[in-house]
Amino acid sequence: MKQNNKNPFKGRHFTAEIILWAVRWYLQFPISYRDLERMLADRGIQADHTTLFRWIQAYAPELDKRIRPHLRMTSGSWRVDETYIRVKGEWVYLYRAVDASGQTIDFLLSPKRDAAAARRFFRKALRQSHSVNPRTITVDKNAAYPIAAKAMKRDGELWRFAKLRQVKVLNNIVEQDHRRIKRLVRPGLGFKSFVTASRTVVGYEAMAMTRKGQVAIAPANDMRAQRDFIAALFSAAA
Repeated sequence: MKQNNKNPFKGRHFTAEIILWAVRWYLQFPISYRDLERMLADRGIQADHTTLFRWIQAYAPELDKRIRPHLRMTSGSWRVDETYIRVKGEWVYLYRAVDASGQTIDFLLSPKRDAAAARRFFRKALRQSHSVNPRTITVDKNAAYPIAAKAMKRDGELWRFAKLRQVKVLNNIVEQDHRRIKRLVRPGLGFKSFVTASRTVVGYEAMAMTRKGQVAIAPANDMRAQRDFIAALFSAAA
């Protein structure tokens, strides 16, 4: 497994093992930073909740970036939907896409819910190395999706034979998948800024892809293999 030679833990007062343990647990279980602070204290590790927050902001995006090259290919049957997350007391939109088997294709946090945002999301999803140009894109009745898809076909960004289906019942798989994100967000009682929300959500989604078994060497129900995989990504001891 090719690794980044730059040490991402240089200058930290805690070991890579401790930091990655905290990051993994926060991003996969519905706990607050203060909960995590108590969990670490129970193991004799004194790390303030503000320090834990800084770890998530630093390492969640890095985790996503390092996981991406190892993801299994997803299928060409996309299920796309948005859910809502509160940031500074306002609702923002989390665009998400999974394939027919529930494997995550991509996600995008957006302050707006319109054709431009839908197009940005489709473009981002199409750039991922584990995704393919879709045969079908199943969406809800949001009028922005047909507008975005039509424009992308016209500009050659989307396969011209891709079929857009506005059938809500077929999107149950992605709507069910939203629930995990909702559970993780709830203990934090909302985000203070769009940037911190984006960085944290990236980590939630990265850990979710790992837990779903989207990495061949880290099966869905093998937490030890997932731990070892993430340690290897950062060239750290598990």
